[in-house]
Amino acid sequence: MTQAEFDTVILGAGAAGMMCAAHAAARGGRVLVLDHAKAPGEKIRISGGGRCNFTNMHCGPHAFLSGNPHFAKSALKRYTQWDFIDLVARHGIAYHEKTLGQLFCDESAKLIIAMLVEEMAKVGAELALQTEITSIAKAESGFRLEVAGARRGVISARNLVVATGGKSIPKMGATGFGYRVAAQFGVPVTETRAGLVPLTFDQDMKAEFAEISGVACEAEVSCAGAAFREGLLFTHRGLSGPSILQISSYWREGEEITVNLLPEQDAFTALRAKRQENGRRDAALVLGDLLPKRLAAKKALSLGISGKIADQSDKRLRAVAEDLHRWRIKPIGTEGYRTAEVTLGGVDTDALSARTMEARDVPGLFFIGEVVDVTGWLGGYNFQWAWSSGWAAGTEIATRNQ
Repeated sequence: MTQAEFDTVILGAGAAGMMCAAHAAARGGRVLVLDHAKAPGEKIRISGGGRCNFTNMHCGPHAFLSGNPHFAKSALKRYTQWDFIDLVARHGIAYHEKTLGQLFCDESAKLIIAMLVEEMAKVGAELALQTEITSIAKAESGFRLEVAGARRGVISARNLVVATGGKSIPKMGATGFGYRVAAQFGVPVTETRAGLVPLTFDQDMKAEFAEISGVACEAEVSCAGAAFREGLLFTHRGLSGPSILQISSYWREGEEITVNLLPEQDAFTALRAKRQENGRRDAALVLGDLLPKRLAAKKALSLGISGKIADQSDKRLRAVAEDLHRWRIKPIGTEGYRTAEVTLGGVDTDALSARTMEARDVPGLFFIGEVVDVTGWLGGYNFQWAWSSGWAAGTEIATRNQ
């Protein structure tokens, strides 16, 4: 059985792991990145429809959920979105803003992966793919790992960085491995659940909404004190679209969400104006001027709207407007980790240093990226957390290597 020694072993060749490696080896430390996948950065490759929404120009602590809302501040402040944008620019990767500060590659997400691999190679960080971790143990001088697969043997390291991600998208190889490592070393893990995920209906609601499956509109969706104004999509299973993915991180089973179908106008004023313009028009058809036609027809039926718009009193129009602005819907669940973009919860931030990402009670053990209880909004925020937390741990390790 072969044996090798490194200053640092990083578990996971994703966004956070590769970013950490590029900085941890910057001052001469021997760094090895291990991953069970055939290629590095698989989640990067599929993200953003293959274009990688790699950060957000509006990134800040306000856009992250955590048991400790202050935890992410240090890393995000010391390695910002502008730092990563500068790195992208230095590599000549063309990008554009799509909407709401979201930055995407003009060409392919593979360019971001190639950039990170190049940054690692530049400082001599090694990458071992198709390698499984069979055991991890604390050793006198750090950690001892037994590995199998393409690189088999025993590996010793002073530092161990867990960058294994969460449970989201298991078809890409996601597991709860990082949480098991935390538990092994007595590092607490908070409750985990699917985040940035479509919401689902029960069978009765599926039947009720079947006629508007595929309908999309702009809406403001709110729950638990949070609100997001983006696209909403009715599906054959429930609700999706950016506004729903965003609110799913705040929603809990048993709760309602409130949907404002006309976030940019006053529905009562608009309906009354339509009544004055042409009172002979069918009231249900008038709704079709404000909403997608199939959605308008459903709302008219559910609200019992019939007859001419001229026959609708102000009181009646106010009731209709109230429903359009505050439509209460009660999902039954989510589509789960299968389609979730992130995992909410994770390694408890109270057990980590906000500055270095190191476990307070286990010297040399670091947790970065999605495995930590820090979850960003949709739109490049989670990638920025990967870059910032990976940088924080990597620069700390590099400083110790001097």
